[in-house]
Amino acid sequence: MREHKLEIRVSYADTDQMGVVYYGNYLTWFERGRTELLRESGLAYKDMEKQDVYLPVVEASCAYKAPACYDDLIIIKTIVGKIGRSSISFSYEIYRKDGNKLLATGETRHAFINRERAIVPAPEEVSKRLTE
Repeated sequence: MREHKLEIRVSYADTDQMGVVYYGNYLTWFERGRTELLRESGLAYKDMEKQDVYLPVVEASCAYKAPACYDDLIIIKTIVGKIGRSSISFSYEIYRKDGNKLLATGETRHAFINRERAIVPAPEEVSKRLTE
């Protein structure tokens, strides 16, 4: 399955008063990684939406291993998981670039839906591009 790595720097706005990344921001980073993986695969979200395909998160988890802190360079590794009839999953690993320290792992599962919020089959093009 396809995977992607995205490097970002932790901004001050990502952290709490102690300079440690706020826990909810990891889910935002998962989204950034997933968006870039799809874009790199030729599947930009905005183009999918123009074709009446949406991918809402229906399940999410995150396990925190070590804190990320202000000004850290981090790597968000996103991996395509299972592509089902009408769903897709992704897994994530977040590392501190300096020392390659694992900071968090997680997963998200998404349904394929249309504009009316009805579940639809996974488009063949999505499956093809993400399993190449």
